[in-house]
Amino acid sequence: MDEQNDFGGDPLANGADTSPQVGLISQYVKDLSFENPNAPAIYQTPTPPEINVQFDIAGQQVADEVHEVTLKIEVKATTEGKTAFLVELSYSGLFGLRNVPAEAVQPFLLGEGPRLMFPFARRIVADAIRDGGFPPLLLEPIDFNALFMQQAQQQGLQFGATEGQA
Repeated sequence: MDEQNDFGGDPLANGADTSPQVGLISQYVKDLSFENPNAPAIYQTPTPPEINVQFDIAGQQVADEVHEVTLKIEVKATTEGKTAFLVELSYSGLFGLRNVPAEAVQPFLLGEGPRLMFPFARRIVADAIRDGGFPPLLLEPIDFNALFMQQAQQQGLQFGATEGQA
């Protein structure tokens, strides 16, 4: 340790920091739709519904050092060939990324960002279904990082190596 009590580096200019920083600025519902097209007859059907859940994730830069991640969840329940309910949620988060290497931005936005947002989106979906008169659907936790890496491998992409701009 040198005389200035730092750990071997020259002191940085006032306010200068070159270490990577990521922060969640805000989370919000961008779009929410609940449809119950066959009410009230659907409530008298004894057959439990078949549930189909689809996810989509998108990330985009919205300002200097600010990115938006949108997690889209669609849940469709059908019973006896009729739609019991349909929920569509677009849940977004704003993330501040400073000094993050270009090759790490996309893995963060499409892997770690959705992981941080998912518990909140899950609750919104469960509440919408419950408020529609059905038992709440508790979606299982999802490993978005593993899904991102699997999709990247299928597309022949490698992360961690130097790439062009994302």
